[in-house]
Amino acid sequence: MFSALRRSASWLVLGFFCSFSTLANTPEPGAIASAQARHIATVFPGRMTGTPAEMLAVEYVHQQFLKWGYKSNTRLFPASYLYNRRDGEKYKQHVTGSMAIAMHKGSSPQQIIIMAHVDTYAPLSDNDCDKNLGGLSLQGIDDNASGVGVMLELAERFKDTPTRYSIRFIATSGEEEGMLGAQDILQRMPLSERKNTLLVINLDSLITGERLYFNNGKNTPVAVRKLTRDRALSIAHQHGIAASTNPELNPRFPHATGCCNDADVFDNAGIPILSVEAADWTRGNKDDAQKRARNKALPKGESWHSVQYDNVPHLDKWLPGQIEARSRDVVRIMLPLVSELAKAG
Repeated sequence: MFSALRRSASWLVLGFFCSFSTLANTPEPGAIASAQARHIATVFPGRMTGTPAEMLAVEYVHQQFLKWGYKSNTRLFPASYLYNRRDGEKYKQHVTGSMAIAMHKGSSPQQIIIMAHVDTYAPLSDNDCDKNLGGLSLQGIDDNASGVGVMLELAERFKDTPTRYSIRFIATSGEEEGMLGAQDILQRMPLSERKNTLLVINLDSLITGERLYFNNGKNTPVAVRKLTRDRALSIAHQHGIAASTNPELNPRFPHATGCCNDADVFDNAGIPILSVEAADWTRGNKDDAQKRARNKALPKGESWHSVQYDNVPHLDKWLPGQIEARSRDVVRIMLPLVSELAKAG
């Protein structure tokens, strides 16, 4: 089936290495993902690119990969962002980001990449600080411990499963500064690896949004869309899970394509992508920014970048059970989908 793709073409961390060993045998999809997401959000808040929290979180993910028997490594990359002061002055902040990469080796040279960014928002202005956006206390359970949690569950569940195509798991960083980690990955890919990359699956912000969305890129071939986006929606509907795709209510964003995440880097390079997120493309400017109806708990209809809203206690209070339920739903869709695409067996 997947031949169409071929044609288209530290101590703190050490203390928690074994935190989830007892979850490996759980029959409930999503249990590992939600536990990992909660752990990353609460133990490593303020995961801004280049900070100790980001490096410790990346090291934690790396050690999880090693514990499951993967060949894994961490990688550093340069990053920078512009900060705007209240007096009008601007300065460039230079940092060094990090990421963790693990490979599940298949029997053929082709690969599927599954990625999620581990970093949280860094304030870009005095105004951001006034609004309590980003910073050292931002947990980022939605954006994007949730995506990393699902990626880790997929990695744990596939660790002993032979597949035809390799699966590369990547915890990226620098997403909040302009997808810098994803750009570093692409730039380091030799041409042969780009040609052999059948698909990039990006997991980002899976909790707060009203429903799940599966979108491809502007450059993803129709045949691949049927195997990825359409198949994901079919699996979701079989399970009674509310899922959709961008309905193109905003002409800036074509039907069934995503926006503004690490997947864009690979889409622009002509590599097929599948973007997985929770949102509501029918609200606000219909551009994926507003995640649900405005209410007392989420006055702007979203939680991203906000210390006040994107944290475990707040979402547990106002969206009780959502972290577990959404993690379960995403994993229930992604497990059979990735199994089909990678030709597991």
